[in-house]
Amino acid sequence: MEIFDKIEEHQHEQVVFAYDPASGYRGIIAIHNTTLGPALGGTRFWNYKSDQEALTDVLRLSRGMTYKSAAAGLNLGGGKSVIIGDPKIKRREMIFRAHGRFVESLKGRYITAEDVGTSVEDMDYVHMETEYVTGLAGRSGDPSPVTAYGTYRGIKAAAKAKYGSDDLDGVT
Repeated sequence: MEIFDKIEEHQHEQVVFAYDPASGYRGIIAIHNTTLGPALGGTRFWNYKSDQEALTDVLRLSRGMTYKSAAAGLNLGGGKSVIIGDPKIKRREMIFRAHGRFVESLKGRYITAEDVGTSVEDMDYVHMETEYVTGLAGRSGDPSPVTAYGTYRGIKAAAKAKYGSDDLDGVT
């Protein structure tokens, strides 16, 4: 499938392919929908097998963020970004500051946060270059506990819909 066909298939508004030769940063930022507000979605740092795999992932994830934001009643749209490479690298500051500059270039259309392969410290590096980031040290921090709680509540809601009760004892 061609790149623009993939972007058009799920009606993405904007996809940015980013490269910073000084740091070796390679990333993709996908904005799916900003109807309700700026696109919100984390930055995933993953060792993708190919650029095509990275593009497929970021498009799928950004679309999902549109629906998550809408379902939560937020005045936010959906977006996501991926950094292509080995998340075990040592030069994280250079990589994440480069990413922050590309996020900044979108002038608030996209707000990033922590995701798989990233940390609060990484988001602090992004924040050195842009204000369009959340999940910072001393502020909202690591979103994992809230995400886990939301997942738990979703499981309980599904159990209630399926079994008539949100009691999970004995449910497998």
